[in-house]
Amino acid sequence: MNLIKLNIIGLSYSQFKEGAYALFLEEDNGLRKLSIVIGGCESQAIAIGLDKSINSPRPLTHDLFLHIAEKCNLILEKVIIHKLEKGIFFSSLSFINKKSNETFMIDSRTSDAIAIAIRFHAPIYTYKNVMEKANSYLKGETDFNEDVIDEKKDKIDEIQKTKHLTKSELEKNLKHAIQNENYELAAQIRDQIKKLNE
Repeated sequence: MNLIKLNIIGLSYSQFKEGAYALFLEEDNGLRKLSIVIGGCESQAIAIGLDKSINSPRPLTHDLFLHIAEKCNLILEKVIIHKLEKGIFFSSLSFINKKSNETFMIDSRTSDAIAIAIRFHAPIYTYKNVMEKANSYLKGETDFNEDVIDEKKDKIDEIQKTKHLTKSELEKNLKHAIQNENYELAAQIRDQIKKLNE
């Protein structure tokens, strides 16, 4: 079965599920898209992987996995989103051992697979039947669900509180958010600082 290469094109709040996020991917030619609903923690891991301007004071889980894999001579060859069942995507990680040339695959949640792929700079693929099934879901206006975690409304309140702050107050809050490893809030504050600088 031929693999279809996917590119990450965006991440936003889900229109359909409160406290959830939608991760958007499209095939190389841009004709078809996938929309995967993920929880706040998962979206944070992906957003931090994509945004090189946010540096964690300590390694996060997916960064830690990258460091362990490097020490064990493992390269992530590719991620494959191989199945869509009851609105849930299933994925696998394909690894190569640099020393032995041995290859092996590990099942993974799609959000974790993508967060890891970003850190390894590995390509993401799917199959034609998954794309077709996903597009039929889109036509039925059904959002995809991947172990969506209920997010506390406190996070939304925190973000709202930063809306009317000065630049120096925002910078102080940004530093505090990073120290407390609240990267979702940090990303929101960083975006507000960028707007003020424009």
